[in-house]
Amino acid sequence: MRSARVLVLAAFMVVAGCTRGELPVHPHEAGNVISGSSDMGATYKYQVYYDLGDNREVGRNLKTSWDLAFEATSEGFHVVLNTAKSMVAMATTSTDFASVAFADTAGFSAGKKWDSYSGSVDSTAIGDWRSSRYVYIIDRGYDDMGMHQGWAKVQFLKVTDTSYSLQFSPLNNSSGTSVTVKKDSSYNFAFFSLTDGAQVKAEPPKYSWDIVFTQYLHVFYNMDPAVPYLVAGCLLNRYNTHAYADTVYGFEGTHFGNVLVNRLSSDISVIGYRWKMFDGSRYTVVADNNYIIRDAGGVFYKLHFTGFYNHVGIKGCPQFAYQKL
Repeated sequence: MRSARVLVLAAFMVVAGCTRGELPVHPHEAGNVISGSSDMGATYKYQVYYDLGDNREVGRNLKTSWDLAFEATSEGFHVVLNTAKSMVAMATTSTDFASVAFADTAGFSAGKKWDSYSGSVDSTAIGDWRSSRYVYIIDRGYDDMGMHQGWAKVQFLKVTDTSYSLQFSPLNNSSGTSVTVKKDSSYNFAFFSLTDGAQVKAEPPKYSWDIVFTQYLHVFYNMDPAVPYLVAGCLLNRYNTHAYADTVYGFEGTHFGNVLVNRLSSDISVIGYRWKMFDGSRYTVVADNNYIIRDAGGVFYKLHFTGFYNHVGIKGCPQFAYQKL
């Protein structure tokens, strides 16, 4: 009995000795350090999905293959833009689809909105459209060569637990095409192209990947006015994947016992683009940047970047090392 009481007391002292808000983690055998790489292309035309557990690419798509992504859970209603193309949108005050035309872009610069780079579905350009049914004017952004993809107008009409209903057309068309976008909860989103009105499979199933290498729209709010800028980086899977940037231990000094669980964030841009710098002619990796990632299964990894060029010197090929903690 006495030895049991001693063990209980020792366990209490370990937990009580933790800083308030931190959760203790118990050491265990770590995995080997693994080298990984990804190839977005020199013009960043691909979005590349990577699974850390299997150390492999599990999917890729041309960033121009989709425009809108519809939240795919049964209760979901949010719509996000493809920020890899620098897309922005503006809600008109009209529910008359036919009447909205290019003349209505006169106030677009002042009224346009973009999705938050944090990935929060409560901070999107489209917002909660369900009660207004307003027609949206959408700037479809640019392809990887900088060619403008045109303008569209979209009216979101209905959402159920299995699908969305909407109509869309090029901006100056008076009539729209009505479509139904079906939900599938094994994916984060249902993806849709305004080019041909087709539903496309862009991301792999949500449980099959951890990070994606892509361009995305980062907004520099420290400038007046705020400046949205297209950057190339690494984003998290929105499905129960969390991370934080380590500024204390570094890659070599990080182990399972000094992971700060309370610092984990669902901000998909935690890793983002700041692990590299551009000097006007070439990108260099910030060697001290280290990231802790917890995947959807609760497995922890540490990761840092080692390069941004492939073996023949072509940019857009992140090189990284990571280890299961």
